[in-house]
Amino acid sequence: MLRTPAILTNLLIVLVTTATIADDWPQWRGPSRDGVWRETGIIDQFPSEQLALSWRVPISSGYSGPTVAAGRVYVTDRLVEPRQVERILCFDAQSGTMLWSHEYDCEYSISYEAGPRASVSVDHGVAYALGAMGHLHSLDAKTGKVLWKKDLNADYKIRMPIWGIAASPLIYDDHIILQIGGSGNSCIIALDKKTGAERWSALDDRACYSAPILVQQNSHDVVVCWTGDSVAGIDPSQGKVHWRIPWAPRNMPIGISTPIVKGNQVFMTSFYDGSLMLKLSETDLTAKKEWQRVGRDEKNTDALQSIISTPLFVEDHLYGVDSYGELRCLDPDSGDRIWEDQTATPRARWSNIHFVTNANRVWMFNEVGELIIATLSPQGFHEISRAQLIDPTLAQLRQRNGVCWAHPAFANRHIFVRNDKELVCANLASE
Repeated sequence: MLRTPAILTNLLIVLVTTATIADDWPQWRGPSRDGVWRETGIIDQFPSEQLALSWRVPISSGYSGPTVAAGRVYVTDRLVEPRQVERILCFDAQSGTMLWSHEYDCEYSISYEAGPRASVSVDHGVAYALGAMGHLHSLDAKTGKVLWKKDLNADYKIRMPIWGIAASPLIYDDHIILQIGGSGNSCIIALDKKTGAERWSALDDRACYSAPILVQQNSHDVVVCWTGDSVAGIDPSQGKVHWRIPWAPRNMPIGISTPIVKGNQVFMTSFYDGSLMLKLSETDLTAKKEWQRVGRDEKNTDALQSIISTPLFVEDHLYGVDSYGELRCLDPDSGDRIWEDQTATPRARWSNIHFVTNANRVWMFNEVGELIIATLSPQGFHEISRAQLIDPTLAQLRQRNGVCWAHPAFANRHIFVRNDKELVCANLASE
């Protein structure tokens, strides 16, 4: 089962009344890093086809989704004039006022140069930001003061993935756990979150782009890391590799979506390499392949071959977006397809949806900037309401008329989302 990381402690702002619960979104995919939005007091449907904005502020390009903690919104972007820099930005969550920014020189030698990929992780008043070329900053979350910084590319001689460093930092106790693809058994590293000193390193794999997650296996904390060559379960305190399942890519390391967990099942999906379901032992720290399925090519897929979108479990079934935007329901025990629907996002190569569950509903942010409220069941996709939230822009992908590929944040009954030109906020409270 997925374990709530230490990042939640002292950062999860819980306001309990007779009617509502509100909380923050301090890291990738939310407080528990599982794509679950636990707030109450949320609207049932949209009042119009265009969602009204509480505020909007200009930013530059980037793939990183915003995060929200203690009344502040964090996001990263990139400027190329007068020189190439990456920026870490902090805004007031209520007004959109910029509170601070930090920029640093960063020349790109990667493809898809729109900007940083990894969401900022915020823990105990400190923001940790990882850039596309491996620059890691620890900053005072309130003031933006740099506490320490690392050039991980210089320190670890990263075998740089073609799309750069993308996996958002995972905070575990006093560790920052990162996937960087460093040389010499340093694909996965853990640093001391107070000093940046190395605590451990593991795996001689190439990096992919998937964020590590923390699970409970046989009463132990285990970090599940999907790399460019395998899926591994690692002791987050010491770096011991408990188990490793090889998963060599057909073409190149391309794994982007985050592993998802239900019970003792761990599921991953890759654009070229199909679906992989692992089963974690309940009696020791081992794992085995339950099933694996892959189609003939990217258009003739089998179970699920996602590119960016992280799938989700809803009750006893698995849902995700296939290679050309096909929304699918799968039997998690076999990978058999139960249904397919093409109405949630346009049909296009790499067409994307970010899923977040809230109570018995699924909130879906698609790549054309629409927000959809829906239910998913073995009987099909049931759309409840849809509204335009933000316009797609061109910097992230120029092969079609723009995309919105950054994951939104859901916090304090609002949604925060960015494109390549602006960061916006909309109120989703029911009253």
